[in-house]
Amino acid sequence: MANAVRVLTDSTAYLPQEILDRHRLTSVPLQVVVDGRSYDEGDLGGTDVAEALRRRRPVTTSRPSPARLLAAYERLAHQGATEIVSVHLSAAVSGTYDAAGLAARDAPVPVHVVDSRALGMALGYLAVSAAELAERGLDGAQVADAVRRLTAGVRVYFYVDTLEHLRRGGRITAAQALIGSALAVKPLLTLEDGRIVPLEKVRTATRALARLEDLTVAAAGHGARVAVHHLDSAQRADALVERLRARLRPGPELVCSEIGPVIGAHVGPGMVGAVVVPATPDLSCTGG
Repeated sequence: MANAVRVLTDSTAYLPQEILDRHRLTSVPLQVVVDGRSYDEGDLGGTDVAEALRRRRPVTTSRPSPARLLAAYERLAHQGATEIVSVHLSAAVSGTYDAAGLAARDAPVPVHVVDSRALGMALGYLAVSAAELAERGLDGAQVADAVRRLTAGVRVYFYVDTLEHLRRGGRITAAQALIGSALAVKPLLTLEDGRIVPLEKVRTATRALARLEDLTVAAAGHGARVAVHHLDSAQRADALVERLRARLRPGPELVCSEIGPVIGAHVGPGMVGAVVVPATPDLSCTGG
C-alpha cells in the first residue's frame, strides 16, 4: 500500500478553514477557561477573551489531553493514514507537544511529533509546509525533519499594550514586566528558541508598530509566507497589512487574522504581531 502521510496541528495555528481543507490538515483544540468554565478554542473567539480580560475575569488555558490527541491519531489511521506528522505550539510555552508525544506512543501508526518552536500562523505555515511535503511524496520522517529545519528560519514579532498578561500567565518574568511598566515603554517581543523574550523597547505605539513593520520586511525573503495577527485591534492590523503589501511587492502569501483565545489570554487586547516563515523547500522523494 502506498505511503499516506497526514498532518495534524493544534488550534493555536489559527489556520483559516479553507487552508485546513485544501491541505487535509487536522486541528485539535486547546482549551480556554473563563470564570471556571472550560471551552474548546473555537467555541470562544479572541474578542470574547479580550472582553473578559478587560473586565478582569479569570482566564486560563490548558493543553489538549493525550487521550484527545490519541483519538485524533486513531481517526486519521482509520481514514487511511499510514504515518502522521504532528506539528505543535512551542513546547517552551505549552504542554501540547508533550501531550502529543504521550499520545504517539499508543497510536496505531507511526507519529512524528514536531516542536514548531512557534505559535500562531508561524505554526500554521509550518503545518502547511508539512502537508505540501507529504503531498510531494516524502515519508513521515522526511517531512518531520524538513519542518524542524524550517523552524530555524521562522521569525515572530509582536507588540503588546502591556506586559501584565504575559506576566500573569508565566510567559515572562515579573522583572521583565516591571521594567516595561516602570519605563512606560511599548514593548516589542519575539520568540527565541520557542520562548517569548523582549526584543526592543519603544516609546510610543506608533513607533513600535513602525519598527514591527521594518523587522518583518527585513525577514521576508523570497517566497516567504507572512501573516499579521491582532487581538481586538483590527484597524492597526489592517494598516500594517497595507504597508507590508506596498513594501513587499511582488508580495508573499499574506494572511491577516485575529488570534484566538488561547494566545489572546496571554498577550491581551491591543496586541499586533507578524510572522515570517520560509518557503517550503523543494525536496525530492529521497529527501535530497
